[in-house]
Amino acid sequence: MAEIVQQRIEDRIPELEQLERVGLFTKKEVKSIIKRVTALEYKLTRLIVNKEDFIAYIQYEINVLELIKKRRAHIHYQFKREEIEYPIIHRINSTFRRATNKWKDDVQLWLSHVAFCKKWATKGQISKVFSSMLAIHPDKPALWIMAAKSELEDRNSSESARHLFLRSLRFHPNNQKVYQEYFRMELLHSEKLRKQQKDLEKAEMDLGEYEFSPEILRGKLAEVVYRNATGQIKEAAFVISLLNIAAIFDFTKELQDTILQDLQTNYTEDSFTWDFMAKRELEAPGAGEELQTAKGRASDINRREERCCQVYEEGVKSLNSESMWTCYVAFCLERLKRKTNVQELKEKVSDSPLTLQTVCSLVCSQRGLLSAVAAVAMETKESYLDWSYSTGGYKKARKTFTSLQENRPLSKAFFTRMIQIEKEQVRISTTVCCTPHCIVFSCFYFPADLWLQYIQEELGPLGQPENCGKIHWRAMKFLEGESVERFTSKYTLLQTGHL
Repeated sequence: MAEIVQQRIEDRIPELEQLERVGLFTKKEVKSIIKRVTALEYKLTRLIVNKEDFIAYIQYEINVLELIKKRRAHIHYQFKREEIEYPIIHRINSTFRRATNKWKDDVQLWLSHVAFCKKWATKGQISKVFSSMLAIHPDKPALWIMAAKSELEDRNSSESARHLFLRSLRFHPNNQKVYQEYFRMELLHSEKLRKQQKDLEKAEMDLGEYEFSPEILRGKLAEVVYRNATGQIKEAAFVISLLNIAAIFDFTKELQDTILQDLQTNYTEDSFTWDFMAKRELEAPGAGEELQTAKGRASDINRREERCCQVYEEGVKSLNSESMWTCYVAFCLERLKRKTNVQELKEKVSDSPLTLQTVCSLVCSQRGLLSAVAAVAMETKESYLDWSYSTGGYKKARKTFTSLQENRPLSKAFFTRMIQIEKEQVRISTTVCCTPHCIVFSCFYFPADLWLQYIQEELGPLGQPENCGKIHWRAMKFLEGESVERFTSKYTLLQTGHL
């Protein structure tokens, strides 16, 4: 073992002498490097080695490399880079290979080697590292994609990237991400060729051997990928994802039209199709003159929203399903949130079809269909309660709350907002019941904390403390499991003045 370490140290003596001779390191620093490297080398030659020892060795060598790069700019001695840096780079690559051969399953170790190769311009080595890694980890689609992107971006080889994507699909024939990135790569390739042709034409050069196929320039290879992908994966959301990728490129109108036609022909039984087609109506261009005024722009937005709703209405007639209604209600709620003019909301949101009444009506009238979309329904009810209070005051809010609390699902925020509204009335008028009546309802839905809040209200200046015993008895009768323990603990803290 000592002989091996000694030989390795002697092999790097000429390199270290060169570093000292050109002024990159002092004699003292060279001695320090030899001492540190010797210690690290001994660790790597033990019978039982740790991965951390390899990482420490590699990191030290990289630190030396970084220091050399930093100091190079401040010396006047002319030297070839391969005389100084290449031996260190070669040694780091060699150490990485030893580590990855020993710990083949450590993907992060492989990726650290890739990152080193990219930073220190050993691009030829990147392909070798990826090749070795994929031989060990062919079951990881993300690594295939990473390798293909590296071929395209780092080595400017679309052919190698294409080859990697095709190999990847042998292992992952139904992986959406692989197809998406393969599709994107072919479009990038076409875009690059189009730019090259344009530059050559601008320079008035004879295209000659550089003349490119019109089909490739139009993205024909990407269309082939699209056909293969949709032949394997028959989902509207996937088709839409490919359409969105194509839309990034300005030469793909024909391809986009093809994808859009396929979507409308083959995927009408999927709610994603209707959702996508409806939202496209928001992107439809408006009349130029009308858009010059704020009123005109508002009118244009309302018309677009109306067209969206018409598509959604057609969708729910065709697909009377939970997912379709979810898309419709979620869209209405999202658009409603964009209404920032409070006064306009109070005036029934102008002529827009997207009022809170409309959204809430959708939720409540379709509650059987929307049993699986609790988040949308609950958020809608909270917004509707707020709107009712802002437009009709306490009486309207109370009526809305009474109506909506009969329909599930319900949220704690819904009850909490009504409690706040009723508390405001207590401050305004003593004719209103001192304890918010919705606390009583909410206790049965969101037990422990709100039972405690019920008691605190009665202990307040406007409450009736003599009712606390009855409330405590009802709470203990109603609560179960951990809720009993939590309520008892907090009730004790309340009684002792610690809450």
